[in-house]
Amino acid sequence: MFVSAKNCAMDSTMSTCDSELESHSGGIDLTSKKPRQSANVATVCKGFLTTYQEYCSHTSLHGVQYLGDYQRPMRERIFWLCAFLISIYGCATLISSAYTKWTETPVIVSFAEKSTPVWNIPFPAITVCSETKRVLKPKGEETSFADLYSQFNIEMRSSRVFKPQNITALEMEEFRTLLHVCNTQLIDQAMPLISGDDVDYFDVLERMLPQFDRYFFYCRWLSRFGECDKFFRKTLTEEGICYTFNGLSATDIYREDTYQYRYSADALDMENISSHSAWSLETGYDVESDVVTYPARVLSAGARSGIFLALQSFKQEVDYACRGPVQGFKVLLHAPDDVPQVSKQFVRIPMGKEVLIAVKPSMITTSSGIAEYHPLRRQCFLSHERALRFFKIYTESNCQLECLANFTLTKCGCVKFSMPRNMDMPVCGEDKIYCYDRAERQLLVREFHRVKALNAERDAPRGVETACNCMPACTSLAYNTEISQANFDLEEMLIAEGDTDFMKEYAGSQMSRLSIYFKQDQFITSKRSELYGITEFLANCGGIFGLFMGFSILSLVEMIYHFTLRFCTNMKHLVKVDE
Repeated sequence: MFVSAKNCAMDSTMSTCDSELESHSGGIDLTSKKPRQSANVATVCKGFLTTYQEYCSHTSLHGVQYLGDYQRPMRERIFWLCAFLISIYGCATLISSAYTKWTETPVIVSFAEKSTPVWNIPFPAITVCSETKRVLKPKGEETSFADLYSQFNIEMRSSRVFKPQNITALEMEEFRTLLHVCNTQLIDQAMPLISGDDVDYFDVLERMLPQFDRYFFYCRWLSRFGECDKFFRKTLTEEGICYTFNGLSATDIYREDTYQYRYSADALDMENISSHSAWSLETGYDVESDVVTYPARVLSAGARSGIFLALQSFKQEVDYACRGPVQGFKVLLHAPDDVPQVSKQFVRIPMGKEVLIAVKPSMITTSSGIAEYHPLRRQCFLSHERALRFFKIYTESNCQLECLANFTLTKCGCVKFSMPRNMDMPVCGEDKIYCYDRAERQLLVREFHRVKALNAERDAPRGVETACNCMPACTSLAYNTEISQANFDLEEMLIAEGDTDFMKEYAGSQMSRLSIYFKQDQFITSKRSELYGITEFLANCGGIFGLFMGFSILSLVEMIYHFTLRFCTNMKHLVKVDE
């Protein structure tokens, strides 16, 4: 047995050694457990090495075959190893750049493939505000705003309470209301208190309104003349009560629990509309909708397919103390589902002028592919993604107005009479005019500093969520304008025609004419679409891998095959050889 053991130690094959030992020992395993484990590890290592050599000799990856060729000098294998590692580094760098582009700029706004006819979109909503908030009556009939405001300024410097003498309660209510719609920027923080009960500013503004048919003399819509009250309805704005044409009614814009919803009144005669369409900015008009729709649309461009207004004011009724030296009308063009904010953007219509406004729509639509992206990545909201507290319809303008109302409520403890609110929210009195007038500026400064701080962070994403969180709607519509004007001297024309009755009936009349129409029959829309989707990202990665390493999906399959199936096959073969 000892001779056999000696011969076994000199044998080069472990299996022969084991068989001889077992034959002389009667089947008893004389090897220890540790040497057998070492043999198993050696078999695994040998199987892995064999598989690695086979993979290197058969793989389609560039340069790898040189790493597994042990007949080559060591310096050549080191050279190819360095080249392979450099290629991996280049791949990782470029793929990281592609991933950053994919995550931060997935959406691009470009021109649509074809033009859009104007009958696909609604005619712009038109909000007209007269600078005459209250008809100025002859001196002596009532105390004017100028007289009361002069007393108010004196009391502001000498007393903390304003109690004018010899004025009626109605005159006091009107004065308090006009403080909110006249030049509010002149109100000082240390204004005197005004005694009296709470005022319903909407009711007072309605009571002070100039006679509608005197200021809106006549209208023409789609070459059909008619009374203006058939087309316009009252709208509560930050500048008082204005009149809106072709806007959605307050019941379609505001939620049911808001003040604006409960006190809305449409001047538009809806019975004259034979066909209603469920219009929204995202879906547009229904395919079965008729020519006459709500909101209204036109079929072509040009002045004959637009709206024409004759507006007038009267010299003796103008109150320069309230609105300053510039009189006339303000006109705002906006989307039908937007709440008009006249003080932000407007076209001024001076008296004694004819103004022509040619409208060029600017619309951004959205492809279906970007709906899967997070709003911060695509930088816009779909209609169902951002619910507003006071509005049924999300637009960037409506969201900003709601945010301002919430900020003003937090800052001042109340909101301005024109802001969206529910029935429980307090309305700011005259002592809060300074506060809410400065609130908008403070809100903008807060949003600016927040965005600046978030963008300063090293890992800040492309889109940052501000406190207001009022990103644009993914589908939006705006109306750009081209304006031209000329003198409109009505009095000289009437004198030339020998017509003196008009100037007697409308003494002091100052008339202007306004025409609004689309400039072209079709326009080019913009479209939000995928700039860099998952398909483009994978294609880019595949190109980078192919350029640097010749790598493809089959290369990955090849690698998995060699180190799973082929490795198991090699191990089984080695085990059989060992046995």
